[in-house]
Amino acid sequence: MSRIKIFADSTSDLAPQWIQQYDIGIIPLYVVFGEESLKDGAEIKPEQLYERVSQDGRLPKTAAPSPADFMTAFQPYIDQGDEILYISLSSELSSTYQNARLASSEFPEGRISVIDSQNLSSGIALMVMKAVHAADKGQNLTQITHLIEAMKPNVRTEFVIDTLEYLHKGGRCSGMQNLIGSLLKIRPVIRVTDGKMAPAYKVRGKREKALEQMLQNTLSAKEQIDPDLLIVVHTMAEEDALDLQKSLQEQTGARVELTTAGCVVCSHCGPKTIGIIYNTVI
Repeated sequence: MSRIKIFADSTSDLAPQWIQQYDIGIIPLYVVFGEESLKDGAEIKPEQLYERVSQDGRLPKTAAPSPADFMTAFQPYIDQGDEILYISLSSELSSTYQNARLASSEFPEGRISVIDSQNLSSGIALMVMKAVHAADKGQNLTQITHLIEAMKPNVRTEFVIDTLEYLHKGGRCSGMQNLIGSLLKIRPVIRVTDGKMAPAYKVRGKREKALEQMLQNTLSAKEQIDPDLLIVVHTMAEEDALDLQKSLQEQTGARVELTTAGCVVCSHCGPKTIGIIYNTVI
């Protein structure tokens, strides 16, 4: 019986211990500073990215893996008789999904399933871990694909961004908005909606107020939260993440894990960004 090898890309922000324990394949996106292209997570870490942005005053660009990158990653597993499930970054945010589809078309039909997560960061991680456990239980590639496709619209992803600086540098808000936001201490909250990052609301005042609002938003849905796994993801905000983890565990009874955001998410949102991601069940 063939094995199912599960892949994600570096934007999934999977905890390193999960990648190792479940032998999850990771295909990196690229972080591009001028002529220098670096593999996210393998050749550059968030701390290095922040240091370069601080020095240069400019954000890097990001780029999807090429079809050739996917073919190189997939080929050894196809050669040894495995089947592959790959869960990608949202097609609304990157050409990663399309490139994976192009690569999979070069292999025998039915051996590779490519899923558009319509999400990012630990929203993808939730789906990957659900797929991993389904494979461990003996579900086949078709069954797992249907499971994840059904799960996609039920994943809730919300982030509090600590500063408008990175949104401004990335061209996502004007200089005036950045100035006013900084003076008034406005903290935007981003949700993933229909595969896109969309402003949900803004919180004025202390950072703690924004985090508390995000926590309460999550707790308002606690009766629908899948207790198997809830994720708090952060970049350079471990203390706040630990506080949220404790509160969520105490008030939902769910398994709550911490992960850290990779360079692609960091380049768009900046340091001290923190998010809560969960799956809803009826």
